[in-house]
Amino acid sequence: MALSAADLPMMYQLLANSLSGDEGIRKPAEAALSQSESRPGFCSCLMEVITAKDLTAQVDVRLMATVYFKNSVNRYWRHRRDSMGISYEEKIHLRQKLLSHLREENSKIAIMLAVLISKIARIDYPKEWPELFTMLAQRLQSADVLSSHRIFMILFRTLKELSTKRLTSDQKNFAEISAHFFDYSWQLWQSDLQNILHGFSALVQNIGSNTPDVHKDELYLVCERWLLCLKIVRQLTISGLPSDAKSIQEVRQVKEVSPVLLHAVQSFLPYYSSFREQYPNFWDFIKRACTKMMKVLVAFQGRHPYSFGNKDVLSPVVNFCLNKITNPEVDILSFEQFLIQCMVMVKCILECKEYKIRLTGRVMGENGMTFEQMKRSISTAVSVLLASLFPNDHVVLLCNVLIRRYFVLSTSDLEEWSQNPEAFHHEQDMIQWTEKLRPCAEALYIVLFENHSQLLGPVVVSILQEAMNSCPSSVTEISPALLLKDAAYGAAAYVYYELSNYLSFKDWFTGALSHELTNDHPNMRVIHRKVALILGQWVSEIKDDTKRQVYCAAIRLLEDRDLAVRLAACRTFCSLIEDSNFSEKDFADLLPRCWDLCFYLVDEVQEFDSKVQVLNLISVLIGHVGQIIPYTTKLVQFFQKIWEESSAESLLQIQLLIALRNFVISLGYQSPVCYNMLLPILQRGIDVNGPDELNLLEDSMLLWEATLSHAPALVPQLLDYFPYLLGIIERSFDHLKVAVEIVEDYIVLGGTEFLSKHSSVVAKLLDMIVGNVNDRGLLSVLPVIEILVQCYPTVVPPLISSTLQKLIVICLSGGDDHNPSKTAVKASSAAIVARILVMNTNFLAQLTSEPSLLLLLQSTGFPVEENILLCLVDIWLEKVDNVTSIQRKTIGLALSVILTLRLPQVVGKLDQILSVCTSVILGGDDDLSEGESRNQTDGTVPSKEFRKRQIKLSDPINQMSLEKSVRENLQTCAVLHGESFNTAISRLHPAAFSQTKQALNMS
Repeated sequence: MALSAADLPMMYQLLANSLSGDEGIRKPAEAALSQSESRPGFCSCLMEVITAKDLTAQVDVRLMATVYFKNSVNRYWRHRRDSMGISYEEKIHLRQKLLSHLREENSKIAIMLAVLISKIARIDYPKEWPELFTMLAQRLQSADVLSSHRIFMILFRTLKELSTKRLTSDQKNFAEISAHFFDYSWQLWQSDLQNILHGFSALVQNIGSNTPDVHKDELYLVCERWLLCLKIVRQLTISGLPSDAKSIQEVRQVKEVSPVLLHAVQSFLPYYSSFREQYPNFWDFIKRACTKMMKVLVAFQGRHPYSFGNKDVLSPVVNFCLNKITNPEVDILSFEQFLIQCMVMVKCILECKEYKIRLTGRVMGENGMTFEQMKRSISTAVSVLLASLFPNDHVVLLCNVLIRRYFVLSTSDLEEWSQNPEAFHHEQDMIQWTEKLRPCAEALYIVLFENHSQLLGPVVVSILQEAMNSCPSSVTEISPALLLKDAAYGAAAYVYYELSNYLSFKDWFTGALSHELTNDHPNMRVIHRKVALILGQWVSEIKDDTKRQVYCAAIRLLEDRDLAVRLAACRTFCSLIEDSNFSEKDFADLLPRCWDLCFYLVDEVQEFDSKVQVLNLISVLIGHVGQIIPYTTKLVQFFQKIWEESSAESLLQIQLLIALRNFVISLGYQSPVCYNMLLPILQRGIDVNGPDELNLLEDSMLLWEATLSHAPALVPQLLDYFPYLLGIIERSFDHLKVAVEIVEDYIVLGGTEFLSKHSSVVAKLLDMIVGNVNDRGLLSVLPVIEILVQCYPTVVPPLISSTLQKLIVICLSGGDDHNPSKTAVKASSAAIVARILVMNTNFLAQLTSEPSLLLLLQSTGFPVEENILLCLVDIWLEKVDNVTSIQRKTIGLALSVILTLRLPQVVGKLDQILSVCTSVILGGDDDLSEGESRNQTDGTVPSKEFRKRQIKLSDPINQMSLEKSVRENLQTCAVLHGESFNTAISRLHPAAFSQTKQALNMS
């Protein structure tokens, strides 16, 4: 039943009750609102609550109404089969009501209403709501400051929503909006800018006087409107116009807007210090405005690099940014977000591929410029311009400033480090480079060095030498000299790949870095942490004669008293051990100490990220170091402890599962020593009904497969886990590849015991997979079916008859022309069916006459009157060259069996059958190499691969003689078909018949 105006009091009360702190009141209200969502008139009632003048003071209730309104739009605005949705008439009413309520005074509700309009516009514009932008533009003509602010908020939200639509028609619509709205938005922005600057000037004059600022609130609203207008201009320029990197069309808006934006930044910056104390709201606006304008310039450069590369745009922007980075005013030094954007701008320009000289050829006699030649022409011009903007002395100055000013740790950094070393380490180690000033400076420095390595290589070495000379390793005071050395060490670490041409790592390590570690004063943590970074970064330059010393140095770093240093050493060790030239021999006697230090460290750290980092090192050690057995007991105890402590930390548990997998692989066939710890963890991870199934399943399955692959025998607990696989596959096929490997492991390892216990589960599993996965999935599971049929030819086929029926349907379905994967699936399926005919002939005869199979075939359009076996013969003849050698022999044997059928059509196919069988006999069997035929006689536990080879070797097909089978069945065929057989033989080509006799040793 529809809701009406009479239901408004009830709706208001439900919304009010849904905000109650009393669960007994809140829960029933939420349930009632949830039930009402799909009723006609629900959104109209909410709209009345939002816009009711007598409820203006009830902000919480009105805000809650907007939340329910937004949720209803998301769920019911589009037409759905399972719901009536919102009627066409109600939609018209709601759209009109929303546009009539533009002067909402509460900012939070105004934002929600803007979001609502944008969500509806995404669905309805332009077909159902073509007048949206026209009406908003009309309202702007007569709007006061508040109304215009709200309208621009709606415009911004709506444009942002529409810009994300990717269909060509939607992008065309957005381009049209951009063409209509850009000029108006840009003019209003410029007009507001002048008003804001005039207002700011008046505010500055009032500082220190007693004159009241009567227009301050209205000015602030204009500022906010101006900021929204800036975002709209950005959106229209970025999303409303094709990138000039693709179109090579100059974007007028970039050339027009960018210089004005830069001038606006320059006009605003002087007020940064003026407003800090007296006008904090405007000071905050100045920060947001300057940062946003720089971000807009960065976005313009990224989207339209060629237009931005114009000298009237690029030159002033680069000069401005370089000046602010290298020579900022004292107050600007504290304006980190602005300086970050200046650095981002310079970095983006330096690494922009469109500004690199492009090497393109030209066809002789070609008239006019090609698209690539036009790009090259522009790139060359911008490249020349950049060379003039970055002369050598400016590049050297920028490099010096970055290292000497921005790389240096501040007093607040050192205080933060002292108070919480862990938090400091992770902030420095993991933070995005665009979020903090020092990481941003480091990113800019790396790009600058890449572009000017020959110029800056000697400069960086000079700074490094100066820093080391002014601060010997014996110094313990945290002085400017020590902090400069820390910065210089960092600079050398970040560009190791180029700096190695100018600096010998061996000389640096033996002459300075190793001596730094002999000074264990607490203040030396600053240098020690950077030494750890250097050892990890310069790993490719560590030669054999230095490896041992470096490994010992890394151990010393892992023993440091400071947690930040030890955590940095963890990453260093990972780099050293994962290096392709890692020397296990030089590290062997350090391994016990390394294990102990890891165990101590994981006990000492408190933060989740720290535990993950240490666990990652342990996992790397297990995966790359061979001597695991002596530490098995300690590792088992460690893993058990970490698992118990990480019950609420699924990311840590994932890292633990990865480490456990490496542990099992390293233990190999001695892995049962850890089963008491391992198997309960494994069981929890593969249980799809467990609390952490979503996070742990993938890594748990990989651990499961590794455990089975390296198990010397199938213990009862592992055998009992197999049904979990059915639950996993029932959920999804996301983990099909590893699931199939697990099934294969169980077959190879468990044999008859496994099949007798879980035959029904195997049947369900295969039936669920075959027919419901793509060709790639089928190709992974078909070998498992073949192994099952090979090992248990009488037991398995009846068990998986439903699956085999689907394979027959695959064989007899068309559609594999010019599709290699479908051809492979059909060929492999045909080989499995052929094997059943050879090894369990009666069952296949029974299967092909099953009514359920006939129904399946009919559903695919297969003619009912066709003989299934004869159709299979055609597939075997067609696909025999698309299978392995042993499968070819199997198909040959199956065709031989066909010769014994009392079907007259067999004689018609005799020449093809004999041709295939002859080819297979003369082709030989190349599947088994000499290495595979040898037995494992060294007394070790048989490996999974060895067991698979044994299964392959014991294949009954290997023992059968195709030559003998064809010879005998030809005789049977002759008896069955008499004269028609003789006629068919006489029609054989003499050369083919001679070859057949040779293959069958017939005189």
